[in-house]
Amino acid sequence: MRLLAAALLLLALPASAQERGLLLVPDRVFDGEAMHEGWAVLVRADTIAAVGPPGTLGDVRGAQTMEMPGTTLLPGLIEGHSHLLLHPYDETGWTEQVLNESVAERVARGVVHAEAGLMAGWTTTRDLGSEGAGYADVGLRDAIDKGVIPGPRLLVAGPAIVATGSYGPKGFRPDMEVPLGAQEADGADLVRVTREQIGGGADWVKLYADYRWGPNGEARPTFSEEEIRTVVETAASSGRDVVAHASTAEGMLRAVRAGVRSIEHGDAGTPEVWAEMARRGTWLCPTLGAVDAISRYQGWDGSDPAPGRIAVKRRQFTAALAAGVPMCVGSDVGVFDHGDQAVEAELMVGYGMAPLDVLRAATSGNAAMLRLEDRIGSVRVGMLADLVVVEGDPSVDMAALRQVRRVVQGGRVMR
Repeated sequence: MRLLAAALLLLALPASAQERGLLLVPDRVFDGEAMHEGWAVLVRADTIAAVGPPGTLGDVRGAQTMEMPGTTLLPGLIEGHSHLLLHPYDETGWTEQVLNESVAERVARGVVHAEAGLMAGWTTTRDLGSEGAGYADVGLRDAIDKGVIPGPRLLVAGPAIVATGSYGPKGFRPDMEVPLGAQEADGADLVRVTREQIGGGADWVKLYADYRWGPNGEARPTFSEEEIRTVVETAASSGRDVVAHASTAEGMLRAVRAGVRSIEHGDAGTPEVWAEMARRGTWLCPTLGAVDAISRYQGWDGSDPAPGRIAVKRRQFTAALAAGVPMCVGSDVGVFDHGDQAVEAELMVGYGMAPLDVLRAATSGNAAMLRLEDRIGSVRVGMLADLVVVEGDPSVDMAALRQVRRVVQGGRVMR
């Protein structure tokens, strides 16, 4: 039914209407940097043609006008860390999804998840690992690009790279081969595997700089700094960046010094780590939403005192922010419901980040992290017309991001 509804909405704006233009008139426009009261936006074809007070937009005759009182228009939101091929862990655990769900079922779920994210205003998504589903994320990306299914513009990481023996699923007898949630590689073989993943269609290369493989199941570093640098240099020769899962201080330092573009999670950052990240401009995707969701699955109701892991996240996020670490909005959605990504922005505000800074991070900031700031993330003349309109003012109440009234992707009204 949702797919049919999306198709009908597209039919409501035929090609001729796109050529004439679309004039969006909200109460205010957030352009990726600042909020402007009384602005409007003119879209022609797939591009933003004019922005500013209505009397300054030039000739708008013939454009389809959408008056939207009480709303805020923003650049299309950008999700920095998602897993379209996973669904919430309170429904089915990660191990069971990897071992028991067919790739066909996981792709079918991914189609639904992609549409849910787009309809919630997330017009671009970096998907960080197929978690045992091979290059199915590449197929989803290509199907969206071809218009086969609705979904956010995807940048995908394929299978991701892990050190031999570190990743799961685990707990099986030694002679039993089970599907892994990522691809194993070590040493010199990292060059081949990195190239293999790029050849398979990965836009980003993801590696796990640490994982829960210590003597007592605790997180410990996996790859050496030299190994991570090998992956970074190999990927860079193809024009791609590397992203690192890292939750220990040593794993983070090795990855940052080796030149990764962003650190995911960062649970055990130290002043030394934050200073190094700030100095090098390494982005942090704190994935607050995933930690919050897992804590709630375990029985926490959101009240104080918070579980230890939540308290740690709050302290670490605040410390990274104070150190000037570039902040990504990346929720790890898939651990919780697709379409609910706004929880990350809400938590970032709740943990002390200024609302306008969070909006910048979710738009122009994430665009810069993805090296797409010349195409998306801002409401400026010549930019791709990825836009979302929400009820209320998210700079006053971030929950407004949940009240989506319009989604425009590449000039097409999707919702």
